[in-house]
Amino acid sequence: MPVMKQEAKAMNCWAPEIFYDERTEKFIIFWATSIPGRFPETDNTGDPGGGKTYNHRIYDVTTKDFKTYSDTKLFYDDGFSVIDATMVKDSDKYVLIFKDETKLPVAKKNIRMATADAAEGPYGQASQPISPDWVEGPSAIKIGERWIIYFDEYTRGRYGAIASADMKQWENISQKISFPKGTRHGTAFAAPQSVLQNLLSQKSQHRGTEGTE
Repeated sequence: MPVMKQEAKAMNCWAPEIFYDERTEKFIIFWATSIPGRFPETDNTGDPGGGKTYNHRIYDVTTKDFKTYSDTKLFYDDGFSVIDATMVKDSDKYVLIFKDETKLPVAKKNIRMATADAAEGPYGQASQPISPDWVEGPSAIKIGERWIIYFDEYTRGRYGAIASADMKQWENISQKISFPKGTRHGTAFAAPQSVLQNLLSQKSQHRGTEGTE
């Protein structure tokens, strides 16, 4: 899908995500793109790449059938470079969770969020950081009464997480979780117990046949 074909200077299309909006019966596909000169006030705040400096914003297209798509449009901009956006619905609000990709003059590299009354926005002002610095790739899921946001602590070589019952006050629960070594940019999602048991059964069978012909 050449979603940025109309932008000759677009440097990339990073970390695509998809969200189904039940209200409009449309799929929203969104990602981060850096276009040099498009947001000059923050052009020198990101990481270098290809002789230029990355300065991302979130863009999107929508579709109902994966055959025809809307025109690409700017989806989220709050005046700073942002990547790795993901979306969840919390009661009657839609929550966009993303990484503040600012590196200069002071590195942010943390998770923030914004809310809207509709899945396609407009989304409000970004929250204050809700995670430690130097994390990315957030993935959110509600377990019981709490929201859990997992993230990749990529400079520390491990995974972390925060939890909240109201999406306002967050607790760092990184010491309470564990992931296989080398896990990067995972996605958390709910699955039926039967699917989990089948996966565990396959894993057990695989272990039992290791070293045999």
